[in-house]
Amino acid sequence: MNLPLIFGLHAKPPKLIKRILMLIPFILLISLYLYASHLRLIDNPQDKLLPSISSMLKGINHVAFEEDKRTGDILLWKDTFSSLTRLFYGVTLALLSALIFGLYMGLYRGVDALFSSFIVFLSMVPPLAILPILFISLGVGEVAKVALIFMGTFPILTRDIFLAVKQIPQQQIVKALTLGASSAAISYRIVLPQIFPSAINSTRLILGSAWLFLIASEAIASTDGLGYRIFLVRRYLAMDIIIPYVLWITLLGFCFDFLLRQLKQRLFPWYEVKSE
Repeated sequence: MNLPLIFGLHAKPPKLIKRILMLIPFILLISLYLYASHLRLIDNPQDKLLPSISSMLKGINHVAFEEDKRTGDILLWKDTFSSLTRLFYGVTLALLSALIFGLYMGLYRGVDALFSSFIVFLSMVPPLAILPILFISLGVGEVAKVALIFMGTFPILTRDIFLAVKQIPQQQIVKALTLGASSAAISYRIVLPQIFPSAINSTRLILGSAWLFLIASEAIASTDGLGYRIFLVRRYLAMDIIIPYVLWITLLGFCFDFLLRQLKQRLFPWYEVKSE
């Protein structure tokens, strides 16, 4: 294998080589886990820290396909629905608000002067630090959890959308004004469609933070959800449940990122050409 042709500065590996390279880190990680688990189970067959694949498969079967004896629910799907509902509301509200604030801050200097410092201030507030405040003021129900996701993602989305508006050539706006376009037409028919791809990219980037805030809020005060289940079973060192839940959260995050990327490519193919 000619390494410079693969890892060189100007190298362009074939698709097959790219796919093989993509799989190598995952294969190494899985192999390392299986080896470490095997060593620990040899010393102690009852070890719970690194459960075997068979143990995790039993755990998955229990939470994903068997009804809970106490509630009658299938835990994994109930937790997933609860968590995704909170995540959806939090991120959607943050995105819609960020589109409005970022658009107007980028176009109108007065709005920028009014809100820019406040948005920067909000972005500096650690969301997890205000979690107790949210629970005290809003209660421990759904509103506080959605509010935490909103507070953690809204300032970042607003800043990114503001910067996307600023990158639009000023000549477009000047020509539109010359042709008699109104302020509303410039905002919603010229600028807004151009910043949608950037908004999707920003949403992809903040999903990881949104998951963090969701898991933290569910771990502290909840009766269902993926984060709640992980922190509940940790009392029993149930790694055969915790690891599959973590992998499931990772898979969901990967799927959302993939869907958003496909949505951007289908709705805004011109953006991909522009970015090349």
